[in-house]
Amino acid sequence: MKLQKGDTDPKTPRRLRRTDMVAQQIRERIVDAGLRPGDRIPNDWLSPETVKVSRGTLREALKVLEYQGLISTKSGPGGGVFVASVEPGEAIRLLDNLFLFDPPSIADIYTLRKQLEPELAAAVAGHLSETAFHALQGCIRLYEDEPKTAEEEYAQRLAELDFHEELARQCPNPILAFTCSFLLSLLRDMTVCRQIYKEPNPALRETGLHYQVRLLRAMKAGDGELCRMIMRGHMIEAEKYMMERAAMRAPGARGDRAAGEG
Repeated sequence: MKLQKGDTDPKTPRRLRRTDMVAQQIRERIVDAGLRPGDRIPNDWLSPETVKVSRGTLREALKVLEYQGLISTKSGPGGGVFVASVEPGEAIRLLDNLFLFDPPSIADIYTLRKQLEPELAAAVAGHLSETAFHALQGCIRLYEDEPKTAEEEYAQRLAELDFHEELARQCPNPILAFTCSFLLSLLRDMTVCRQIYKEPNPALRETGLHYQVRLLRAMKAGDGELCRMIMRGHMIEAEKYMMERAAMRAPGARGDRAAGEG
């Protein structure tokens, strides 16, 4: 596409605004000084004279850091600007917005899930506390019984995703855990996935239960390689089902089937 006068190429890195540069400067100083969440940022770090910008620019830079979840402000006695920590859930919600208008496909998501979820399962094997083990069992119990309504069916499918979310919470590798949680969030947000999850499918529920019960046993035994194999099979079957159901919902699919049946 030819750019018009005044347009910018989206592939060209955007120049940082002065406000962003100041925010980055403060962030780097926090890291270099080894400050931790809850620590107060020294007042002299945040003076216009120290940062060498106007009060307005400094104020906007602090707003950027607060929006990013890196600082918090408190007023009154003992108040000031403090270092804050970004919760994984908050970071995932921001990342979800990255794909809001150009979402990945189910195939895109499962390309990663097939690689990462087996490693997640293997990483957790042998490291589950009794509390974590019971939490995973609790997820399974939510969809052991046959659902009576479409709402129950949907809740059970989400509980299956919660099982994987709980696995991520127990993973000792924070990057692997975060990435797997992010992929689950993308699945939950996809309209077609929500429609598929509401469809009754007793056979699928039994298959999912079978995989997850086997997985729990292998985890308790500390067999990482078996966990990896079970989860890989689970992801392959899940992708196959989701892709088939999505294809049935694609524009023209119903008309094509009707023509074939005639």
